[in-house]
Amino acid sequence: MNPKIHLGYELYRSLRRGFFKTLLVDYGQPKPIRLKGGVLLALALDLAKEIKKEIPGKRVGVVLPPGVAGVLSNVALLLADKSPVNLNFTFGSKNLRYAMKKSGVDAVLSASLMQEKFPQFPWPPNVLDIGDWLREKSRKKAELAWETLLVLVLPMRLRLKPRKEFEGNDSEGALLFTSGSSGNPKGVVLSHGNLLANCDQIAGLEIFSSTDKILANLPLFHSFGFTVATILPLMNRLTMVCAPSPLDLRTSLRAVRSEAVQVILGTPTFLKGYLRKAKKGEDLKSVRYVIAGAEKTPSGFKEKWESFCNCSYLEGYGLTETSPVVSFNLPDSISPLGSAGKLLPGVEIRTLDVETERPLPSHQSGILCFRGPNVFGGYLDSPEETNQVLDKDGWFRTGDLGRVDDRGYLFVEGRLSRFSKIGGEMVPHEKIEREVMEFLGAKQEEHQVCAIVGIEDQAKGEQLVLLTTRPVEAEVLRDKLSGRGFPNLWIPKRIKLIEEIPSLSTGKLDLRKIRELAEADHENK
Repeated sequence: MNPKIHLGYELYRSLRRGFFKTLLVDYGQPKPIRLKGGVLLALALDLAKEIKKEIPGKRVGVVLPPGVAGVLSNVALLLADKSPVNLNFTFGSKNLRYAMKKSGVDAVLSASLMQEKFPQFPWPPNVLDIGDWLREKSRKKAELAWETLLVLVLPMRLRLKPRKEFEGNDSEGALLFTSGSSGNPKGVVLSHGNLLANCDQIAGLEIFSSTDKILANLPLFHSFGFTVATILPLMNRLTMVCAPSPLDLRTSLRAVRSEAVQVILGTPTFLKGYLRKAKKGEDLKSVRYVIAGAEKTPSGFKEKWESFCNCSYLEGYGLTETSPVVSFNLPDSISPLGSAGKLLPGVEIRTLDVETERPLPSHQSGILCFRGPNVFGGYLDSPEETNQVLDKDGWFRTGDLGRVDDRGYLFVEGRLSRFSKIGGEMVPHEKIEREVMEFLGAKQEEHQVCAIVGIEDQAKGEQLVLLTTRPVEAEVLRDKLSGRGFPNLWIPKRIKLIEEIPSLSTGKLDLRKIRELAEADHENK
């Protein structure tokens, strides 16, 4: 068997093998649209020809939600041997302009509805309207039927350029941008080899059956949504049931209920919504697994979900730079509480001392570093930033703190950037936030109501600021935290009441904005 080298080439082979199977159901329309593998491939090949004719650049932006248009655009770009750049349309115009300039994107695939909904998006002159293109194709049913038949009867070499002409391997397969929560968004160049390797690593866990339906409602601009919710199902001919957004719970629950979806993907922030909106024993009764990632699962949430849904809650860990999945909890294993599972096949780990950055035994907590076929090769045109996180031997320094236990389970303890060094001691922001949330009576399914920020302090190096949306007396909070055994250094001395805690579209804290709020408070003192 030939080794896999090019994502577009492999998607062609997979879709052709799934010619007669429904591989995509789109609930983003009043009446769900269903596409079999053969029709999806025929449409993608035709769109790829249009793209090559209209767009000369190697990188092409995609501004679309999950669904027929979004999936089709990405597949067509890969068949055209171009690099899809799924742009975060919730970014804000400043970050978007930066990302588009950095990547050289001067053409995007989108739809008129997206242009109407996001007028502040810095739309380039060259916008290929996929909605119009699909409507035109739907009017030519006989032509589409003929093109679909050709996919079945003609050999691959007559529809696609020869395999040897595809570079693949280490060449750029897709470009994704980080959230920009602590600075300008960074362009993460993922190779064909990275993405194919991660799909193979996940498929090798054998947790999916050929009849599984997966809810695909995560943003395509997020690595979880791009690789795990889109490329992985297409590569393994699993049925994607699409909804336009994880925040559109009504549509998502209708899709799960109507299609008897077995697998839901999501972040804990997004998954909390299902507990609020779903009817217990009805809406989610078909679900076998929930696969959670992109952020750490709050204490007790796994148990709450499994009690509500009667299914397995499987937490994993990953980053955009690792394509994204690094570790995963398997359904039939007895995982220790709070673990992010075992490393995927082919992934190596080491931990570094926070102070000296010297390697530690992996069971000792330190800065997590990974190496493997799914680890990226660097940030786009940013050698200095790349050298800060990637060494010559391929070890990626994540900036997360964690360890591996004696059974091989990974424990992620937080971001290094979410610790403050006060009086020579590492103080964890997230641990303090959890305690304050409990003190404020905030429920797990609610939005975050507080955030801890470390700002510069001339005497102690850093001091803690508590941002909160609920009033709290400093003395009462101090007594509460002291009573729970928190050292005095861990108790925030400054408290600032704000309207809401800034967050990103993924639900994660917007670290840059919360720091700005805390520093503004400091300057005004």
